[in-house]
Amino acid sequence: MDFIDWIILGIKIGALLIALLSVAPVMSWVERRGSALMQNRLGPNRVGPFGLIQPIADAVKFMFKEDPVPGHVSKFYYVLAPLIAFIPALTTFSVIPFASSIEVMGRVVRFQVADLNVGFLYIFAIAALGIYGVVVAGWASNNKYSLLGSVRSSSQMISYELSMGLSVIGVIMIFSSVNLNDIVRDQGNVLFHLGQFAIPKWGIFVQPLGFLIFLITVFAETNRLPFDLPEGDSEIIAGYHLEYGSMKFAMFMMAEYINMATVSGLLATLYFGGWQMLPGMHTLLESFSLSGSLSGITYEWVRIVFEMFSFVIKVAFFMWFFVWVRWTLPRFRFDQLMGFGWKVMFPLSLVNILLTGIFIKVM
Repeated sequence: MDFIDWIILGIKIGALLIALLSVAPVMSWVERRGSALMQNRLGPNRVGPFGLIQPIADAVKFMFKEDPVPGHVSKFYYVLAPLIAFIPALTTFSVIPFASSIEVMGRVVRFQVADLNVGFLYIFAIAALGIYGVVVAGWASNNKYSLLGSVRSSSQMISYELSMGLSVIGVIMIFSSVNLNDIVRDQGNVLFHLGQFAIPKWGIFVQPLGFLIFLITVFAETNRLPFDLPEGDSEIIAGYHLEYGSMKFAMFMMAEYINMATVSGLLATLYFGGWQMLPGMHTLLESFSLSGSLSGITYEWVRIVFEMFSFVIKVAFFMWFFVWVRWTLPRFRFDQLMGFGWKVMFPLSLVNILLTGIFIKVM
């Protein structure tokens, strides 16, 4: 890599970090306003128009709030735990492509921090490290509620991560690749024509059962309702982060929101065409090209903007879906959660692999 390549990489890393660190304040506002909308309340509406400045006020409060370390905790591991949860969350999004590539002055620029051949296997491997932060936090807090929350989280993750990994095998079988760029590119093909409409080869059309399994399991993996047993307030107060406050608690919260963004990006990439343009956008772009309004490098940059916009819309939809489900479904009991994971999700993920093999053989 020469100097220009390092500059481009630095710009991509910086832009991605800014976007990910902005997820927590934005989603905290969305959660509050969304819950208020569903419950016929106002929600935050005092600090700025529609309460838009409220997340900034919260961030300032977290940064300047007193942060004492309780005397009964294991101090080193107590401080280390939020970092163990936060750092893997920041690194997982780096392999998700948010647009295709463009050639600028003979140099191909990819809109992806790291184009790894192992693709989403890297995401699964790094994201699994985050559970250590939860387990260490529960143990180091020296509190029975915190410990119970961390044990719940580890058992829940083991139970549902297996089904999540098996559900993605169907995608590998269909697209014959674990590289996310290859999977997104292949989803741009036409699956079949329905009258005048072309149905794209998106993952949701060729893997509907796999999509449903993956969608349910990511709720469990991110500890979101109805799978938020590790922090069930009605049973164990606040679970693994009971003894945490100020920026240490904020790091756990940010890690959860960033993990939500990562799995939303993965859902969009594997099952909704990733950066493939939304219906009608390609036609609009081609009409601009035919009219002479766009040509050359200008056309290419507009295409990249359209692809980024399509990807962001898909990710935003799933982020809102997390909020929607939170205020719609009640929390599981823990025995129901474990039974559902092993008795329903795991067998269904195996059935999905069998059906995918039959589908490939028949087609």
